[in-house]
Amino acid sequence: MIIHRIAKWLPGTLLVINILLRIFISEPTIAKDLILYNTIVLVIVIGLFQAPLHNDSLAIAFLILAIASWGIGSTTSSLSQLFNFSAHEQLVSNIAYSAFYPFAFIAIPRAIGRGKRLQAIELLDSTIFGLGFTSIVAALLLKEIVGESDLGYFFSVLYAICDIALIVIVLTSAVLSKISLRLSLIIFGILAFTLTDFYFLWSQIQGSYQFGQFSDEGWLIGLVLISLSYWYPPSENKSQGKIHPALIAISIFISPTLLSAIALRPEYFPTYVVIPTITTLLLAFIRMTLVIRQANNLGEEKVLARTDELTGLPNRRRLIAELSTFSEVEGALLLLDLDGFKPVNDRYGHEMGDRILRQVAQRFSRSLPSGAILARLGGDEFGVIAVGGDEATLELASALKATLSYPFILDGKSISISVSVGHVRNDGKGDLLHRADLAMYEAKRASAEAQAYQP
Repeated sequence: MIIHRIAKWLPGTLLVINILLRIFISEPTIAKDLILYNTIVLVIVIGLFQAPLHNDSLAIAFLILAIASWGIGSTTSSLSQLFNFSAHEQLVSNIAYSAFYPFAFIAIPRAIGRGKRLQAIELLDSTIFGLGFTSIVAALLLKEIVGESDLGYFFSVLYAICDIALIVIVLTSAVLSKISLRLSLIIFGILAFTLTDFYFLWSQIQGSYQFGQFSDEGWLIGLVLISLSYWYPPSENKSQGKIHPALIAISIFISPTLLSAIALRPEYFPTYVVIPTITTLLLAFIRMTLVIRQANNLGEEKVLARTDELTGLPNRRRLIAELSTFSEVEGALLLLDLDGFKPVNDRYGHEMGDRILRQVAQRFSRSLPSGAILARLGGDEFGVIAVGGDEATLELASALKATLSYPFILDGKSISISVSVGHVRNDGKGDLLHRADLAMYEAKRASAEAQAYQP
C-alpha cells in the first residue's frame, strides 16, 4: 500500500534533505533546526502506527512513547536555543529526554526477542537495571566531571550512562538472536544515537558544542534506523525480550555497595547518587514481593491442577502421578464405581447428584487408613492407592463398600446407592489403572448377576 511505503521511507527522505540543508546552510535556522528537524521525529512517530502486524504491539507502543518523549525534549531544546528561553524550559527538555530511556529499555529488547505479554516484573527489571547502572557510573564519574552543582552536565552524563545500559541490553538480547536486517538496523541505530550522545557530552566538557552543528544529525539517524527496523521481520531466536537476570542481580547488588561506600566516605560521593540507589533498593523489594506472590500463585495453580473441584479430593492426574512412584511398594489399587447413581441424577437433578458425590467422598475418606490416597477420577468413579498386603487391602475394599450400605438423607429424601470395587494387587506387572478398570467392571457384572438371581 502507498500509505505504508510513505510511512516507511518518508522519515529517511526528510533526514537526507535535512542533512543536505545542514551541509549548505551551517548556521542554525528556525526552518531547518526547529521545524524540519522536529518534523522528522513527528513523522517517525506517526509512521510507527503503520508498522506491519508481525511486530509486538507493546514494542511499538513503547518505542512510540520513547521517540515522542525525545521529540518533546528536542522541540523544547530547539525553542530555548533559538529564542533564549529560561532555565526552566531547559529542565523540561532534559526531563523529556530522560523519559526516552525507560521506554526504550522495554521496547528495544522486545523488538529483538519477540516479547510476550508485558508483566510488572518486566517493567521493574527495566527500571532497576537503568537505575542500578546509573548509580554506579554516576558515583564514579559525575563527581570528577560535573561536581555537585551543574544540572545540565548532570543530565548529559546521565544520558551517556543510560546509553551504556541500552547498549548492554541490545547486545545481551542479540546474543540469542540470528543476524537479520531488523537486528542490524537496531544495532546501528542504537550505536548512532549513543555515539552522538557521547560526542555531545565530550563537546560540552570541552566547551565546543554549538546548537545546530552537524553532529546533531546523529540522533535523527539513530531514531530513523531503529524505526525502520520495525518494517522487517524479527529474528528467529529463543529470547523472550527480557533483560537477563544476571544483569538485574548486578544492578541490585550495586545499590547496597554504594550505600556502604557513601556511609564510609560521604565527602567523596555526590548527594544525588543516593536517590537512584535507594530507589533501586525499593524497587528490588517490590520485585521480590511480586516474585514471591507469583511463586505462591504458581504453587496454588499446581495444587488446583491436581485437585477435583467438586469434592476437593486429588484428581485423575494426581492419581496417575502417584502410581508412577508406586511400583516398588506393596499395596493395591482400588477402582470404585458407584451403582445406582445415574438414576439419582436423572430423578433429582445434577445439584442433588453433586451433593451425593461430596458425601460419598467424605464417607470414603473416613474409611481410609493412614497413607492411603483417595482420588475422584471423574463422574461417579473414584480410585484408592493403598499400602499393605492383600488381606489388608481387601479388607479396605470391603470397608469402602460398607460405607454405602446405609442411605443418604438429603432434603427429607432417602437415597441409596452402592459401589463396585475393582482390586488389583501391585505385583510389579504395571498397567495398574487398566487392570483395575477391568476388575471393577467384572465386579459390577458379578453384582448385577447376583441381583438378577435374587428371588
